[in-house]
Amino acid sequence: MSSPRVLFVSSEVTPFAKVGGLADVAGTLPLELVKQGVDCRIIMPLYRRIRQRYGQDLKFLRWSMLKMGWRSMYSGLLSLEQDGMTYYFIDNEYYFGQEAIYLDYAFDIERFCFFQRAVLEALGQPMDFTPEILHLNDWQTGLMPALLQAHYWPAGYFNDIKIVYTIHNLKYQGIHSRERIADLCDLSSQYLNDYGVQMDGVPNFLKAGIVYSNAVTTVSPTYANEILSSFYGEGLDGVLGAYRHKLSGILNGISNEDWNPAMDKALAQNYDAKTVKKGKAVCRTKLHEELGLPEDPKRPLAVMITRLVDQKGLDLLIRVLDEILDDDINVAVLGTGDPFYEQEMRGFEMRRPDRFRACIMFDDALARRMYAGADFFLMPSLFEPCGLSQMISMRYGTIPIVRETGGLSDTVIAYNQYTGEGNGFSFANINAHELLYTTKYAADIFRREDGSWDALVQSAMAQSFDWSRSAAQYLELYRSLLDESDADN
Repeated sequence: MSSPRVLFVSSEVTPFAKVGGLADVAGTLPLELVKQGVDCRIIMPLYRRIRQRYGQDLKFLRWSMLKMGWRSMYSGLLSLEQDGMTYYFIDNEYYFGQEAIYLDYAFDIERFCFFQRAVLEALGQPMDFTPEILHLNDWQTGLMPALLQAHYWPAGYFNDIKIVYTIHNLKYQGIHSRERIADLCDLSSQYLNDYGVQMDGVPNFLKAGIVYSNAVTTVSPTYANEILSSFYGEGLDGVLGAYRHKLSGILNGISNEDWNPAMDKALAQNYDAKTVKKGKAVCRTKLHEELGLPEDPKRPLAVMITRLVDQKGLDLLIRVLDEILDDDINVAVLGTGDPFYEQEMRGFEMRRPDRFRACIMFDDALARRMYAGADFFLMPSLFEPCGLSQMISMRYGTIPIVRETGGLSDTVIAYNQYTGEGNGFSFANINAHELLYTTKYAADIFRREDGSWDALVQSAMAQSFDWSRSAAQYLELYRSLLDESDADN
């Protein structure tokens, strides 16, 4: 069976540029696809930080000029070979020469209009790679299927390319005025209508990706079902329902190499499933010392490592946090985000310095020490397309407490004290007291001396969330699209 040729298109990719989970997916899934025989390559913008770090290793391939409204803009194409992967970069100082990855929203719309057009212009020579599949990700790439049909198909170019469009978070859609998008992207009313690119009279990049792609995926099976409802559909549930025949959910994974407590250099003591009890005890003590919290073997430590935004269920936590702390549970939160939530966390630390710590920062090493040194991982999300933190916490033997939504439902099996089955704790509704009671129940299991907790930790660490399963499902999807194309011919 031939190896599909896939170009993975993303606005952020680890290790080059990262803001959220999209970068982790774009940086790891293609590598696993290559291991499974896919000729997969990655293309992204050439941000300033990439030029500064990798400038000496970048290979210049070509340049061209793109018409963007009244301007003609330079578009450079560069490449880099690293760890068996070919990376391509779209260069333009005006659009990507800033320090931040995302800027003002209106300017981001223009930047990623340019990026999408530049990627399509770069296909074929001198890239020396014509993909059979374009794998697009989130709103920053959603217009590409429409642009492909509008600008290239009439001239006989790239008619056989199939499009896989992955929605990582439906909340962010890429919306701007009709006149602006028509100007920047040279799209006519044939595409700029409510049957095509537009939603409620204005262009919507994410909707365009749904309508014009060959297959639409989300990052977990449960999220794929949830977004068909009005509660989770972010206004696009009707569109998704109309195209549900091409919608599927493929669960994200994590890198077992990157997230490995036996090899993690950030930890005070490395451990695996056989040495977890001793190893986590050392990590737990060191973490309490680092956070300045009093340690008690009977007092569990719950942590939350997250963006401080409403999606993550912070209102639920705030509502019952005092009651959680009163149940003799220590809590620490690491992350940045909405100033309101940052201030709320600081306020709890001021009022409850003996039980709570607010680490308002981004610190990868501290995050790893928290994964290893904590007993519980709190993730009471209002919605969660996939979530990686619950997978990472289980890998480190830290038990997740989650709300049953999206990928959290697909990965966390609620513990049953009567059968001993399960790998975490969960609650169903967006209800602060369900979070409270579930956390108190978890603390009760933690304090038992009958071996229940040790068995639960072993169950969590035995879970496998590596990328091989997900990559195999994507490979099957790619081949099914190419088989359909061959059948049509």
